Amino acid sequence: MDKFKIVTPCHFGVESVLKREITDLGYDIVQVEDGRVTFEGDALAVCRANVFLRTAERVMIQVGRVKATTYDQLFEAVKALDWQKFIPVDGKFWVKKAGTVKSKLFSPSDIQRIVKKAIVEKLKMEYHESWFAEDGAEYPIRVFFYKDEAIIALDTSGESLHKRGYRKNTSKAPISETLAAALMLTPWNKDRILVDPFCGCGTFPIEAAMIAANIAPGMNREFTAENWTNFIDKKLWYKAVNEAYDIMNEDVDTDIQGYDIDPEMVEFARKNAQLAGVDHLIHFQARPVSKLSHSKKYGFIITNPPYGERLEEKKALVPLYTEIGKRYKALDSWSAFIITSYEDAEKDMGIKATKNRKIYNGMIKTYFYQFMGPKPPKKGKVNEK
Repeated sequence: MDKFKIVTPCHFGVESVLKREITDLGYDIVQVEDGRVTFEGDALAVCRANVFLRTAERVMIQVGRVKATTYDQLFEAVKALDWQKFIPVDGKFWVKKAGTVKSKLFSPSDIQRIVKKAIVEKLKMEYHESWFAEDGAEYPIRVFFYKDEAIIALDTSGESLHKRGYRKNTSKAPISETLAAALMLTPWNKDRILVDPFCGCGTFPIEAAMIAANIAPGMNREFTAENWTNFIDKKLWYKAVNEAYDIMNEDVDTDIQGYDIDPEMVEFARKNAQLAGVDHLIHFQARPVSKLSHSKKYGFIITNPPYGERLEEKKALVPLYTEIGKRYKALDSWSAFIITSYEDAEKDMGIKATKNRKIYNGMIKTYFYQFMGPKPPKKGKVNEK
């Protein structure tokens, strides 16, 4: 079976998590770049990556990497690629998106037009056709230019992978599912308590419950490449989904809790959890952060509190983050992981983060504050005083 270079974009700052996910699936990493991890795999790998990867935004097959500083160079370089291996004579193909950074070719619309034209000319030669009906399966193409080098790739996912299908009810500014899945950046596991005191529509608790139950994020949605019959056999998609069902464990014991001050949001979260099939694993409750407490030790707070976009909103954040810090300090031996774009979170909480890393939520720079508590004693061992 042919091997491909498979390109998986992600949020800036979570490349290490995505790399680990890909390695755990059994594939060799080719390259790690800002916001993108490339690995090598066959057609089954394309299917499995779409079904199993939690932090990837989409899965793409690299058709080629080309260098170009003029549109003539771009045309000739794209035309030289083996498009006939990927796009059948009836395929509907277009350049879905073109991005360009620090490159002489800076017009996305012109890049899209030239790339499409070059592919048409190549397929005319290969299929001995003067015109294409394009009434078959869809083959969207994406182009990423950086420093005059472009990745030309086929998008196998279609809708972004953060659209798991369960989030029908949303809040004003929900965190993306793929970024919420970055809770794998934390030491949390299904045996530890997890509380999100600002759960909104429930994304953090739901992603945590899916991880705990080993529910693959893409097992209940569709992908563009499912309709490609020329080089990805439909049976491979069934194989990937069957693998996902085989490893799922919905009977796992968890202590995952989601709170929000807004009862409507809590109801939204419950409905989303039902759609995700994990409502039995999460306890949702309408409760303000001032009521955050837990009698057990070694739990985790993982949350995305309000961050305030306007000046008047930011003024209200000081007492809010002060309360977060107060409630966290009252918990016994807990850890906290907070994603927010609010720059004064540490100051207002009155706690110095163990680590602070930048993660981009779309174009918004956010801070991933990590307040590490002590590790619990290993089972069978007694703490020595």
